[in-house]
Amino acid sequence: MSTATSQRLDLLDPYTVAQLGGIELVARGVVEGFLAGLHRSPFRGFSVEFAEHRPYQPGDELRYLDWKMLARSDRLFVKQYEEETNLRSMIVVDSSASMDWSGADDRLTKLEYTKRLVAALSLITLRQRDATGLIVFDEAVRDVVRARARSGHWWSLLKAIDRLEAGGGTAAEPALRMVTDLLRRRGLVILVSDLLLDREVALRALQYLRHRGHQVMVFHVMDPSELTLEGPAEARFRAPETGTSVVARPRELRRVYEDTVQKTVEAWRATCRSGGIDYHHVLTSTPFGYVLRRATARRTRLG
Repeated sequence: MSTATSQRLDLLDPYTVAQLGGIELVARGVVEGFLAGLHRSPFRGFSVEFAEHRPYQPGDELRYLDWKMLARSDRLFVKQYEEETNLRSMIVVDSSASMDWSGADDRLTKLEYTKRLVAALSLITLRQRDATGLIVFDEAVRDVVRARARSGHWWSLLKAIDRLEAGGGTAAEPALRMVTDLLRRRGLVILVSDLLLDREVALRALQYLRHRGHQVMVFHVMDPSELTLEGPAEARFRAPETGTSVVARPRELRRVYEDTVQKTVEAWRATCRSGGIDYHHVLTSTPFGYVLRRATARRTRLG
């Protein structure tokens, strides 16, 4: 066994981890390392156990009727199981052209980082018996995997994650609007994006999901090189989603650029926080375990 594979994958550099194998192998290794490092598991248990009764509602499966309760009370009750009491989770992934970028040869692109992060997140939610689904978008919705909690569903999610490719522009609103049709009751919505989109439109959609009673979590994925402006004395910068370009002198614009990036990140953080949305700023150099710890810590407080 190599030195890298004998260590906890969740704490290693993401690019190094990605060299060890495919998305399935990496996600499993990251999650197992992460779980092994927890002092106390935040999860409620992975078995489907009986939890409580609730009144029968039209459409409930008859096999869950409790006939003994009917005999005692002359009323219909169904057995509610632990799986049913858990959340339904929908992960919404940005696959726009801007995600297909890395500022260094030894770093994953934002999209490749996202694919491995989402694979690990979905494995964790499924291990909690949370039915988990996936929506992929660029300027339109490109793929949908409906939320399921059954055995083997992770493979359906992995297939969709593995075939993710960068597309065109970015329009998160149609994807987030679709969530309301797919999550009919209280759920968890996770948006993973570089957030190079219309902030006001996206925030309205996210706040609407909060209004509907969903927990909402945003992972703002950035490459470390996006935090500063480097380059030669003069360079041409091209927008990947529109193709427009401009010639500029990085040294002259660096301070203004860095201030703008910082203000943008802080604006996302402040607006999300005020709306009850959990916001995480994630750099593609961050080990996956640190990101998972933030996510599960938040779930523990809300659970």
